[in-house]
Formats: sequence, C-alpha cells, structure tokens
Amino acid sequence: MLGGIFPTIGAGAHAAGPAVILAYVLSGLVSLCVALCYAEFASMVPVAGSAYTYAYATLGEFVAWVIGWDLILEYGLSVAPTASSWSDYLQHLLATGGIRLPAWAQTAHLAGAHTQIDLSAALVTLAITVLVAIGIRESAGANAALVLFQIATMIVFVIAVAHAVHPANLRPFAPNGWHGILASTALVFYAYIGFDTVTVASEEAHRPERDVPIGILLALVIGGLFYVALTVGTVGALAYTKLSDGAAMLDATRAAGASRVVYWLVAAGGIAGNTTVMITSLLGQIRIFYVMARDRMLPPRVARIHPIFRTPAEMTLVTGIVVAILAAVLPLADLLDFVNIGTLTAFAIVCGGVLVLRIVEPAAPRPFRAPLLPLFAVPGALGCLYLISGLSLPTWLRFVAWFLAGMLVYALYGFRKSKLRNLSPRA
Repeated sequence: MLGGIFPTIGAGAHAAGPAVILAYVLSGLVSLCVALCYAEFASMVPVAGSAYTYAYATLGEFVAWVIGWDLILEYGLSVAPTASSWSDYLQHLLATGGIRLPAWAQTAHLAGAHTQIDLSAALVTLAITVLVAIGIRESAGANAALVLFQIATMIVFVIAVAHAVHPANLRPFAPNGWHGILASTALVFYAYIGFDTVTVASEEAHRPERDVPIGILLALVIGGLFYVALTVGTVGALAYTKLSDGAAMLDATRAAGASRVVYWLVAAGGIAGNTTVMITSLLGQIRIFYVMARDRMLPPRVARIHPIFRTPAEMTLVTGIVVAILAAVLPLADLLDFVNIGTLTAFAIVCGGVLVLRIVEPAAPRPFRAPLLPLFAVPGALGCLYLISGLSLPTWLRFVAWFLAGMLVYALYGFRKSKLRNLSPRA
C-alpha cells in the first residue's frame, strides 16, 4: 500500500492545494469503512483471492462479474500511474547528472503536432511485464525488506525537510474550495489501494476474528500517518504550484537544500516503492484473470499456462502491452482517476453486499463480524459513490465505455459459458 503515495502527492496537491493533507485523511476514513466490510467478506470465504472470489461465492455470478471487471482497473491499470511516477523519479535522477530525455519522450501529453509520450513509463512497464511473464516468486522476506527500506527513506525525507516547512506555503489552504478537496480525495484514494491484501490472509490467520481487523487497522493507521507526515513535508517545503505530478517528494527534498545522499535515498525509495507496486499489481491482475477463466467467465485461453515459464505468459504480455500504451499516452492524473473509478465502484458493491448478506443470510458463519456494520457499510458505500462523483467527465465517459464493453463480453461469453450456470441439471 505504501508505494501508492509516490504518484499521488503532486497530482493531489494540484487539485486541492495544501488541502491535499485533508484529502488523505478523508480517503483513509472511507478506506477504513470499506476495509472492515472487506474483512467480514474475507472471513466468510477464507480462501486466497479478491473481492471477485468473495462475490462469486456469496452474491452470485453477475455481481462477481461486475466486481471482477472493475478490479481489472484496480490491479491491471494501476501499473500505469506507478510507471508514470517511476519515470518522473528516474528523470529527476538523470537531471542531477545533466542527462535529459528528448522533449517528445519526457511526459504523456496528447496535443496534435506537439504530442509527447512518456517513453520511460512504457519501457519500465514492458520490463516488469516480461519479468512477471518469465516467472517471479513472491517472497515475504524480500517484500518485508523493501517495505522497511521505503519506510526508512520516508523517515529520512520527513527529517530532511522538516526545517524547511513554512506556514506561507500552506496558505491559502484550500485554493480550489470543497470541489478541489473532493477531486483530490478521489484521486489520492489510489494511495490506500492495497489494504485489501490483509483480508485475503484470513485463511492463514490463527484467529481471523482478531488478527484480520488488527492488521487492517494497523495498515491504515500507520499508512495514513505516514501519508499525512509526507504530505505536510512536501507541500510545506515547496509551494504546491511548483511540485511535479509524479516526483513531488524529490522537488521538496531539493527545495529544502538536502544533501545529494539524502536526495538519492529519497529517489531510491520512490523507485523501489513504485517498482514493487507494479510487480504486485500485475501479479494480482493475472491472478484475477486466472480465477475468472477458471470459472469460465472468460475464455480458458486467458489462463493458459506457458509450458516453459509455468505462468500465464500470453495474457501477461497482452495486459502489459495495453498498460504500457496507456502509460505512454495518458497523463498521471487521468490514469489515477481511471483506476480509482473502477476501484471505488467495486468497493461500494462490497460494502453494500456485506450489508445485504447480513439481512438475507444472518446465520452464515462469520469468523469476523464488523462491529456496528451499518455504521461502516452505509458510509463506506456512500463515501465511495460520493468520491466517484468528484471525478472528471472524461473519466466517467471512459468508465461507461469500459462498463459497456464488460457487459458485452459477459453477454457473449460469460453468461453462456460460466461454470456455475452449466452445473445446473439441464446442463
């Protein structure tokens, strides 16, 4: 989850000004409501998987399809914003050595004859895609080491810029009013994507009714505190109008007069954080494709395993190429909005679904029961929907097109071929 901070500080500040600090707090509160609902869902279906798996087992095929189609945006497309931020961090580092990419290859900007592409973002996406396609073993030890390294560089950053935080940079606090705060909250919600990983560990938890909510609360509280501290340091050390979208922390580090060693440490933390997010997101997306194909909601070829690499290499490459193209041509803020509209929709369905299950299946086993569920499920669902309302019209149009494409795929294939439907006596 922590890697999500790197692509969001600058873009969020451009939407809300210094009030991006409040945006992280509000996003965290909505995430907390969703997370408790997620935890109850996970405890009812204690198997490794995503919201698609939980919905398929409890709410039925169609709801599962909608969530699964939306989760493609959360997992698959979420590689693109982190690739954009990775590119920004890399270009900042290269600039310290006097190296600059050609103007046409620096950033994504579609403007006719003056069109630019983010070449670095596309190339790193393709590199990560090849890595995942060839095969990579997930290591808890390596992941823990990377998380600790990220946390260490974040602490270094806060210490390095603390002396440079000036109240003048925090005024006016909300230059774009509530509309800007709402847009920023919807945008920085991306930073909290990943808390749901805690819920899928309920199968391994000794006491899921205790361990899962503790894990969720700790992840969100620790992450939220880090986000607020990092954001205060960033917008407090440098006026938000001077921050870049993808590497705002590096801009603040330079403005604070930090040493070259500190600058490189913060840059390494940003690159490492973005890299881990890209790898785990793509791995998660392939897993979702696999279970959807296993349930015959997608063609079996989607989950076909390569005879040598023992991974779904073909679908991995297709996904990576599509995401690389999007990373090359769409600006960071547009990418974040598109990822978030799919994620927020899926999370709203999860909150509503858990509440419905409490009513229609009150006796179902629930190792973890979210306390005072309506007080979390209803605000969680409404909060997600309200944040969606703050997204731009182009984002809505893209999402409607995406949703209609999903309904077409479901009508032409999933509805007729699904394993659940074909298990009926008639079949």
